[in-house]
Amino acid sequence: MNEKVPALSAEVEILVPFHDLDPLGVVWHGNYFKYFELARTEAMRVIGFDIEQMKLSGYAWPVVDAQCRYISPLRYGMRALIRAEILETEHRLKIGYEIKDKETGQRIAKGRTLQAAVKLGTWEMCYDTPEALLSRIKAAAEIKK
Repeated sequence: MNEKVPALSAEVEILVPFHDLDPLGVVWHGNYFKYFELARTEAMRVIGFDIEQMKLSGYAWPVVDAQCRYISPLRYGMRALIRAEILETEHRLKIGYEIKDKETGQRIAKGRTLQAAVKLGTWEMCYDTPEALLSRIKAAAEIKK
């Protein structure tokens, strides 16, 4: 349908917990993807397509590729803002992420995930993005105008 979508995004705030740290006292690198997921989930809620609506649509969108660029470490007690933005919907769902220190505005990390639609039950991959998601994105984009 569309290669680029109007800016559809959401942001969440976290207070870095102790249990997310590695032995060096910084957030373990794998936890950044957990933070991305928190923001992605909020972005899906913004367009009215949370897990329940996904299940009802008959499709799931598993991550097929993920990337994170670490710029500066998150540490215990930092307040961070995590933003997820829907970037592309043609043949896949591409979401970009950015983590910033809430206090200073410094960029901490950025990344992206690619998700492909699969039919629930058979787990057959779809090569076109299902209308169930596209219609939610289109409606949300219209509201943002």
